[in-house]
Amino acid sequence: MTRRRPPDPLPRLHRWRTNVLQAPLFFLYTGLCGSCSLFASMWDKSGSLQHRIAQTWARGCVRISGARLTVRGAENLLKQSVAVYAANHTSYMDTPVIFSTLPFQFRILAKKELWTMPFIGWHLNRSGQIPVDTVSPNATVSSLGAGVRALRSGMPLFVFPEGSRTPDGTMQPFLAGAAFLAIRAQVPLVPIALSGVYDLLPIHTRHFYPGEIKMSVGEPISTVGLTIRQTGELNARLRHAIEQLREEASLAVR
Repeated sequence: MTRRRPPDPLPRLHRWRTNVLQAPLFFLYTGLCGSCSLFASMWDKSGSLQHRIAQTWARGCVRISGARLTVRGAENLLKQSVAVYAANHTSYMDTPVIFSTLPFQFRILAKKELWTMPFIGWHLNRSGQIPVDTVSPNATVSSLGAGVRALRSGMPLFVFPEGSRTPDGTMQPFLAGAAFLAIRAQVPLVPIALSGVYDLLPIHTRHFYPGEIKMSVGEPISTVGLTIRQTGELNARLRHAIEQLREEASLAVR
């Protein structure tokens, strides 16, 4: 798949714009929305108000970045009431893109280490997000139990199966957590492909390179009748579906 790579180094205009305008505005806006969310958590036991604040934050962040976001296959987001949604992980901007486009309340699974970070960890904890312990396979399976309970209670989940951001824009090996959760809860697994977000803000950089970004949503993959022994097979189907969505998005651009 061809990508619009940022020049290295970025033109002075892009670096100046990020340093002087976008980055300060991004952090101020994040602090404001985060404070509002923490304040709302004092009485918002369902998390619905906090989620609406997160959606507002996400849409603002995408605007601040200067990117043009389009969504393909949005109808696939409304075909089931509860599901596991999984996307490739390309950039810190993936999270704002996801929160700005999914039209319902959900919870995310994230590395347990994030809960130790000031402010971010407080928000993750108070908003009901689900930590995953990746120290060992047994610890990971145990921590996924909270995700299964959330799904069975009617709360959709979002997962980055790669576990961390790609260092070069290519998809990394998928962990099996998303497939495991979907099978255990017997809910659909929905593939999502993010394109152009890596080029907007690649790993180890702090300057935005605005362009067109896309979120492509595929057909839900049914897990009815599947067993835990088929987790690897379902995980492979998920990865293949996301790869196809990325290729289709690339062809559409061409």
